Amino acid sequence: MRKFNFSAGPAALPEPVLYQAQQELLDWHGLGCSVMEISHRTAEFIAVAERAEQDLRDLLSIPESYKVLFLQGGATAQFAAVPWNLFGSGAKKADYIHSGHWAAKAIKEARRYGEVTVVASSEDRNFRYAPAKDCWQQSAEAAYLHYTPNETIGGVEFDYVPEVDCPLVADMSSSILSRPIPVDKFGVIYAGAQKNMGPSGIAVAIVREDLLHRAMAGIPRGLSWKVAADAGSMDNTPPTFAWYLSGLVFQWLKAQGGVEAMARLADKKSALLYEFLDRSEFFSSPVEKESRSRMNVPFVLADERLHKPFLEAAGEAGLLGLKGHRSVGGMRASLYNAVPLEAVVALVAFLSDFEARRG
Repeated sequence: MRKFNFSAGPAALPEPVLYQAQQELLDWHGLGCSVMEISHRTAEFIAVAERAEQDLRDLLSIPESYKVLFLQGGATAQFAAVPWNLFGSGAKKADYIHSGHWAAKAIKEARRYGEVTVVASSEDRNFRYAPAKDCWQQSAEAAYLHYTPNETIGGVEFDYVPEVDCPLVADMSSSILSRPIPVDKFGVIYAGAQKNMGPSGIAVAIVREDLLHRAMAGIPRGLSWKVAADAGSMDNTPPTFAWYLSGLVFQWLKAQGGVEAMARLADKKSALLYEFLDRSEFFSSPVEKESRSRMNVPFVLADERLHKPFLEAAGEAGLLGLKGHRSVGGMRASLYNAVPLEAVVALVAFLSDFEARRG
């Protein structure tokens, strides 16, 4: 029996996608073998890749002036790829907004290649809010401004898109495909797949074409967006099975009504959980209300000694992946697209029962 999976990533995948992959695993499209056993150079797999790209373009309304790249190394590789690809056309300077754990990692990596100015930070209140748009000022010579619209660990989400005079770069690993986004306001959007797009092992970068010519000299071939764009994301053997599965997720999303439908569902799921946390005297959310994430909901118990019994009881109740990140502790429920409303209803019922019994 399948259980409700609230893992932060690798995360839940849509059941119809898993069933289709299961049915096609040994004999894909009548070829007598699996999709992961055929060459990425075949016409059959190229068709998979082309459909996945077109479906993603349709879902996010990506303009033709942007390249869509399917890459290896996850979002972490893009922490280095961003400065490598954008520091070559002038001063090696960039602005970053520091909103938590993943922003910190991106900042640390970028500082290996150039000068980083932190133009806004929420460190003063332990990263429990998203810095307001009127509290920072862009640097004059910045090659780009980078931010993390949703912090997976801290459960903080920006409710605005920064207005800047340089290319805007966003790590959307935990929020992509959860709502419509104005792609044309960004220079680069990148995301690991293992939360809302597909399984781990592949990442996507959406890059405005004019930025493909700003790379530093000597950029490692595997990090070059231009190399990837010129080769159709196949300069070397790509993670074909992850690409295929991501394509199935894109098809599933379109069948559900696209990102507009996912946005409505995310609002409904997160509101249900936050409403319970706000009225509870035993559980609480540490994130300031105006910055709460729709995708990742961290929460704490009034008595930390109950953390282990809570997780054990949750597992017995069929609720998985609720342990908070090791860096912050507590609990966390990730409500990505593939997590159904029924899962959140079950979680709230369990929390209410646990509070009645142990509070």
